[in-house]
Amino acid sequence: MFRNFLLPATLTGVFCAIFAVSVDWLLPPLMGLNVAIISAISGFCGSIFARGVLREHERKK
Repeated sequence: MFRNFLLPATLTGVFCAIFAVSVDWLLPPLMGLNVAIISAISGFCGSIFARGVLREHERKK
């Protein structure tokens, strides 16, 4: 279960957290729709990152 469900979610969460800290550090405080747009981009990129990491992990086996 961890491998199929929790591992991708964990990788996505870690990516999104790092992404959010980076955006917060680079840009001035954001409000409203900007936060929603950045969150959507973060989730999208985090999902792609998790799938890429897991795909590489599967190839090595």
